[in-house]
Order: sequence, then structure tokens, then C-alpha cells
Amino acid sequence: MWSLIGGIIAVVVGAMGLIKWFSLFVKGLEATIPAILVLGGIAAVAAGISSIKDDIAAKKEKEEEKEEPAAEEVKPEEKKEEDKSE
Repeated sequence: MWSLIGGIIAVVVGAMGLIKWFSLFVKGLEATIPAILVLGGIAAVAAGISSIKDDIAAKKEKEEEKEEPAAEEVKPEEKKEEDKSE
């Protein structure tokens, strides 16, 4: 119950402050939005670079797997020759 009353009081006081200092609120937004865009852009560039590095590493791993066949892989012809020699 007390949190509901406190919330209502906070909304009313906040709305009154927003009306009274609306020009300061707009100036605050004018200062905050470019800063948020710069920081968000930096984060996006960092994520993109990380993604590119991961893609390059994955391609290298695939190429290495293709060049070096697994030791467990035995061709059917080799298997037949092993059976004949036994």
C-alpha cells in the first residue's frame, strides 16, 4: 500500500518538475542522445570486429579439417586389403 502511495506521489512531483523545467529536460536530452549514439556506435563496431575475427577463425578450422583427414577414417579399399591380409 505504501509503495503505491509513494509511486503516485513520485509521478505527480515528477510531472510537475517536468512541466516547470521542460527546457532543461530538453537540453539534457540534447546532451545525452549524441553521447548514447557515440557509445552505441563504438559497441557496434567492437561487436562487428569480434564477429569478423570469429568467422576467420572458423574458416581456418574448416580448412585444417579438410587438409588433415581424421586418423579414424579408413577408406573402404584399405579396409578390404586389411581383411585379406588377416
